[in-house]
Amino acid sequence: VIVTGAGRGFCAGADLSGGPGTFDRAPPEPGARHRVGGGLVALRLFDMKKPVIAAVNGPAVGFGATQILPMDIRLASTEARFGFVFSRRGVVMEAASSWFLPRLVGMQRAMEWVATGRVFPAQEALEGGLVRSLHAPDELLPAARALGRQIADNASPMSVALCRQMMWKMLGEDHPMAAHRIDSLGMAYTGASADAREGVASFLEKRPPAFSSTPGRAMPAFYPWWDEPRFG
Repeated sequence: VIVTGAGRGFCAGADLSGGPGTFDRAPPEPGARHRVGGGLVALRLFDMKKPVIAAVNGPAVGFGATQILPMDIRLASTEARFGFVFSRRGVVMEAASSWFLPRLVGMQRAMEWVATGRVFPAQEALEGGLVRSLHAPDELLPAARALGRQIADNASPMSVALCRQMMWKMLGEDHPMAAHRIDSLGMAYTGASADAREGVASFLEKRPPAFSSTPGRAMPAFYPWWDEPRFG
């Protein structure tokens, strides 16, 4: 999956045309569940089985910046700019970005970007590890598509789906034993699969693989292995 912006920008964040009351929301009633929409998007991305590539083609500010954090690989145009501007608007980080951002770029850099709320150039995003590579504007989408094609043409869909969730979910574990348990289950399942046989055969026969797994239709019995946290 490739996500990019329509037009010159990627996503400029909240529409502030409503004036000073833009973020004014009535507090939820006692016992009510008030959830911010950006967080729902982030959690949906977090749980996806397919890898997600961000092609940031222009300014990505506020939710424009936080929505790319749960994406797996982030490419950017040399003309892109980024800003976690929440402190300058008097609000807090959203889209679960307080969980994602420090894990991606480290606490020190995350705190600087969030506390200052400044908009910074693509080169700084590259140096900070927020994006993987920079591209001329007309080369960004071709680069993202080439990367997506490399995954789609050469990798088992089931292997990619399981490995994606293994890496994301292990970020919250406190000991490598948790990873050992899951990769042991995963190796037992995938090792006996048609994709494993095809992966070895195509390598030995020096030909492109033709994998047949469909993670969207069927996942192994041990998936999901985590307990989904409840909101509230």
